[in-house]
Amino acid sequence: MSERLQPGDLAPAFTLPDADGNEVSLSDHKGRKVIVYFYPAALTAGCTKQACDFTDNLDLLAGAGYDVIGISPDKPEKLAKFREKESLKVTLLADPDKEVLEAYGAFGEKKLYGKTVVGVIRSTVIVGEDGKVERALYNVKATGHVAKIIRDLGI
Repeated sequence: MSERLQPGDLAPAFTLPDADGNEVSLSDHKGRKVIVYFYPAALTAGCTKQACDFTDNLDLLAGAGYDVIGISPDKPEKLAKFREKESLKVTLLADPDKEVLEAYGAFGEKKLYGKTVVGVIRSTVIVGEDGKVERALYNVKATGHVAKIIRDLGI
């Protein structure tokens, strides 16, 4: 099982393909704050709600100096369908090997309908301009999570 990140930890570097197959790296966002959120699967109810909430608040977050990246184990083709179907504006990255999910502590045991299963743990990690973790939130709810982040960040 992967270790959960703590504030002050150096955020693990990554380079993953986006919905169009273009490589995107965390280092591309150097000098900006980045909200990296991990979700189980594109085109599912909770993940759609969360992605739409981030899209609806993207201008507000960007104005406060935050970029938003969503990462799931889906392949780029599925992410492209998700983006088109829901008119998403957040950057969606594919991690089918789950290496980044594991590096961020967002893959492991979780409770699902009362059973313990292994899978993607819905998580959000806020990375500062210096590349260090400012906040690491695990087992977050899809609904209301973006509003809570905005409140917690004082935006």
